Amino acid sequence: QTLRYGENISAEDFSEVNTAAEAEASGGLFIGWYTGENGTGSLFDETTAVYKEKLTLYPYYEEQGKGFYVKGLEKDRALRILLLFDKLSSYKQELFDSFRDNIGSEAKVTIRIHEKNLDVFELFIDEGVDNFDYYVVTPHFEQDSTTQKRMLKLLRRFPNRKLILLDHNVPQLPGNYGVVYQDFSNDIKAALSAGMDRLRKYTKLNVVIMPNSLYGHLICKSVEGFCRENSVPFEIHNGVSEAIIRKGEAYLMLNSQHDTGLITFAREAEKSGLKIGEDVGVISYNDSPLNEIILNGLTSVSADFKQMGKLAAEMILSKSMSKVKCNFNLVIRNTF
Repeated sequence: QTLRYGENISAEDFSEVNTAAEAEASGGLFIGWYTGENGTGSLFDETTAVYKEKLTLYPYYEEQGKGFYVKGLEKDRALRILLLFDKLSSYKQELFDSFRDNIGSEAKVTIRIHEKNLDVFELFIDEGVDNFDYYVVTPHFEQDSTTQKRMLKLLRRFPNRKLILLDHNVPQLPGNYGVVYQDFSNDIKAALSAGMDRLRKYTKLNVVIMPNSLYGHLICKSVEGFCRENSVPFEIHNGVSEAIIRKGEAYLMLNSQHDTGLITFAREAEKSGLKIGEDVGVISYNDSPLNEIILNGLTSVSADFKQMGKLAAEMILSKSMSKVKCNFNLVIRNTF
């Protein structure tokens, strides 16, 4: 197909090459089209503009089910690991501490914070993609299609068997990379079921979504299904105000831990003369050691971030990548 200068074409317009026979012949799973042989050069997809009169593309396959050789890894040299986190909150700190404790003191761990900004994320990839033995990434970015397509393109730049994704699964990304994730669509159901006896004491379950909640829509859909299945009255709110805080009701706070949402809720409840844990119930999404102190013990539903860090470290140490859903628990404390 002929393109004008600066035009692009979707990779879907190329013939399929990942048939079973061709995958077997080439030794693995079809990853994508590249501008160089053996996965070198740049990944070609629908966002790639063509500025050459002639462009040759090469299919790249990844060998499946086998270990890999780390380029330039001298004997006894410490592992170099790059962590690319979206933020360093209290629970991400717990994840980081667990990973660091389990990977061992001799590994050299560098952490960078991309702040859910793809430009910053790409800058860190440009700086580090050839300088580390493993890459551990929390792929938390806005959920619109444009952002997600660009995120996928950037994730494909990492050597597949050196990559571990944490906290969020990206099933659209092919290959034998590692993942330790929570299931934002389903985990909340099991956690609420575990607290059903306590939940029945309240007249309604309110879900409070804060503006920066990336997965609030998925969690709300799951909560709605749970409530309908169990005949629990529920209501969804975008933000906190005095008007939504009512005696005898419970509140699930999304993306509110230690930020303005939870602070505003506590202040408004106090203004109304309501005591959290007695007059109203509060459950926070995501747990950390600080929750043992906040409001004399903040109840939470949360992925097990210690386990998440431990499993990621074990994948690196064993050189065995897998895709694992971590535990998700209801942690009962004073507020519920």
